[in-house]
Amino acid sequence: MRCLSKQISRTTSQVRSVMMAATQTQTQTQTQTKREGNISDSFVSLSGAARPPLPQRFLDLKKALVGGHEDRVVDSWNRLLAELKRENKVITKEGPGIIPSLDFQDLDADLTRLRRELEKRGVAVIRGVIPEGEARSFKSDIEEYVKQNPQTKAFPPDDPQVYELYWSSPQIRSRAHPNMLRVQKALMDLWHTSDPKSTISMSQPLSYADRLRIRQPGDATFALGPHIDGGSVERWELNGYGRGGVYSNIFEGSWEDYDPWDASTRVPAIIDNYNGLGACSMFRMFQGWLSMSTTGPFEGTLMVNPAIKLSTAYLLLRPFFRPIKDANLTSSDEYLAAENWEFAGPEMTSELQGATPGHGQELNATLHPHLDLEHTMVHMPPIRPGDYVVWHCDTIHAVDKVHKGNSDSSVLYIPVCPVTELNARYLVRQRNAFLTGTPGPDFPGGQGEAGHVNRPTESYLRSHTGTEGLRAFGFEKLEPTPTDATGAKMVASLANEILGF
Repeated sequence: MRCLSKQISRTTSQVRSVMMAATQTQTQTQTQTKREGNISDSFVSLSGAARPPLPQRFLDLKKALVGGHEDRVVDSWNRLLAELKRENKVITKEGPGIIPSLDFQDLDADLTRLRRELEKRGVAVIRGVIPEGEARSFKSDIEEYVKQNPQTKAFPPDDPQVYELYWSSPQIRSRAHPNMLRVQKALMDLWHTSDPKSTISMSQPLSYADRLRIRQPGDATFALGPHIDGGSVERWELNGYGRGGVYSNIFEGSWEDYDPWDASTRVPAIIDNYNGLGACSMFRMFQGWLSMSTTGPFEGTLMVNPAIKLSTAYLLLRPFFRPIKDANLTSSDEYLAAENWEFAGPEMTSELQGATPGHGQELNATLHPHLDLEHTMVHMPPIRPGDYVVWHCDTIHAVDKVHKGNSDSSVLYIPVCPVTELNARYLVRQRNAFLTGTPGPDFPGGQGEAGHVNRPTESYLRSHTGTEGLRAFGFEKLEPTPTDATGAKMVASLANEILGF
């Protein structure tokens, strides 16, 4: 009987592998392979690419978004500027202390206690998600992996700070770690669905393979300024985020009614219309990284604007307004005063400040003056190995221009992703990339780690995680929970079909 059981198990595994392979082959024919590159290709400011004016269709789009209710948009803009002015003072005064900090050992209690602040700030530090010694060892394991594979691509090539690695053993182990999966599941509970039939499940996370950073002291090359991932012009496009009406309240003149945590509006949204290098096509509720080092402010760490609702509203409304007097013709206070800003009307252009198709959304003090980014981009508080930092997918974030610390600032990028049809289809492609050692589908193409020595295999994954980790990677069938809403159960079934189960 035991031999028969093993044979049945082996046969089932073989059938499952055939189904997965068939699904992967079909998916490969439907997707476009990206050229080779690195993280600099994702941003105009890092790549040095030219940024031509946006075409006429974006002017037509802007007029359509606010047409017929311009007065309401103007009134909302004035209310927004007043609220921003107040909130900017709070952020500037509190600095890194404004970032909510939770302890993994008290995760549920801390999430309950800090929920309102988490929803307002859109960012958090979760302490001790991975044991400190284990997290420290990740960095040395990665350095050994790179040493064994000197062909590993990185940015910049002559002094690597960000590596084009997706499948090293520390990345696999951290993504599949039971503590990480528990935290991701808990964080997804900060979101909600306004429509219970929305085809999204937040009861089990899916894995997203991203890069890693080992930034050395003194580095000034990875000086990525304020930006938002998840597309750029798509936030205004009707066939982008507009498909779900994510920001409809903002464009209609009632930004106060906008809910950054409503997952229902995000399900139909398209966040990558231009197949950009590094442009994310998977819905990530949170971006995040796991620290492998000890860092503090100005030591090559993350900076954020912790006002998720206000900053999003301002970013989206800014292209509809212009200053009456330019900054060089008046004082700073007079320039920023609401009275100095008017609806662009017939003088409106196609410009969407800082948005370039196929690249991330970038922001700066000139294009977005009322955000006061010089003072409202606050550092993470001191971080230790094993701490997990997360930020809402619309959060403005940046990295220190110069790493002024004495030791490296090293992280593994690990976002938080729910189950949706879009995410399941991406996971099929990502699963195949893992098996072949090539970069994740969103990232610059090429051979990646296909020829790397000691690259982890499926058997390595299976030996270092349990069922939840295998589900996250697309190697086990998803199981709905009893509390899942109708839409969540539907999408779990659909995802299983897409994944070949």
